[in-house]
Amino acid sequence: MAAKFNFKRIRSLVAIALLLLFMVWGESNLPRYYIKILHFWGIYAVLGVTLQLIYGYTGQFSLAHAALVAIGAYTTGLLTLSPETKALSFLLAPPIWPINVIEWPLLPALLLSGFLAALVGIVVGAPALRLRGDYLAIVTLGVSEIIRLLFCNLPSVCNGAMGLKGIPMRATLWGTWLVVVVTLFVVRRLVDSNYGRALKAIREDEIAAEALGVNLFYHKLLAFVVSAFFVGVAGGLMAQILGTIDPSTFGQVLSYAALTIVILGGVRSLTGTVIAAGVYTISSELLRAVEAPITVFGLDLPGVPGMRVIFFGVLLLMLILFYRKGLFGEHELSWGALQSWVRSLRSSRERV
Repeated sequence: MAAKFNFKRIRSLVAIALLLLFMVWGESNLPRYYIKILHFWGIYAVLGVTLQLIYGYTGQFSLAHAALVAIGAYTTGLLTLSPETKALSFLLAPPIWPINVIEWPLLPALLLSGFLAALVGIVVGAPALRLRGDYLAIVTLGVSEIIRLLFCNLPSVCNGAMGLKGIPMRATLWGTWLVVVVTLFVVRRLVDSNYGRALKAIREDEIAAEALGVNLFYHKLLAFVVSAFFVGVAGGLMAQILGTIDPSTFGQVLSYAALTIVILGGVRSLTGTVIAAGVYTISSELLRAVEAPITVFGLDLPGVPGMRVIFFGVLLLMLILFYRKGLFGEHELSWGALQSWVRSLRSSRERV
């Protein structure tokens, strides 16, 4: 059994190494458009997996992801911009100290982005997580909008509504997907630990979990803070990929996107969430053609602005009403599942 377990682990490590090697190869050989899609696939995968920890495993309905992404993006943007670029781009008010003099490498900037997002997660989660269900969703939605408006009204810190421009685009494809792998590893280990069993107990019945000695507040806050850290890192990567950010970039569409990905992939399936993130990213890019004016058989057809938001809103509604378990439900894409699928294909061919 031990040898079999080690063999499975080796296969997983080889698969991860091949994935990262492909990303290294793609960085130099794929068109920039495809590279950007793969970047956003990874970012949306992190957003989905972290919301899975809060919603799928702990049962807490949070809509704070957009604000946490904004905190990570602005932190990384401000830390990686050169002092000269800040002096030129801050038109409403000069940047305050120490923002006007610091310039950090990407890795420490991403780590600080994660820690600041986790700190905000503690500040927001400490009072908000004492609520449940719809009340928690309303509070986190309100806090998210408050944070976004703060970015609009802090010209000497965030350049107000003008945002940040000229952010150095240092993020690599393999680095983005390494963050995805680390996020999956941490969340999987947390879910499979004693803490994870406590989180699942909270999801099923908070009163019963508390009667068994589970500290509800501590475990809810733990899930929220771990999730916030990785969301902040994902936000920092988003700033590096876009190069330009402003408060309107971080509307509630980001929170709804993460929720759509979780429900589409499977309410308690981490690998399903990663695959659903790819479906969401590619579909979003394909729907850009619908929003832009096009000519068909000589006819000039106007675009339909906002069609992507409408499409994914309807998709989310249909999933909630008719297919709540999503594509994978509570199942994971594992080596055993792949072997079973191959065996079923072979048996079906032999019958034919």
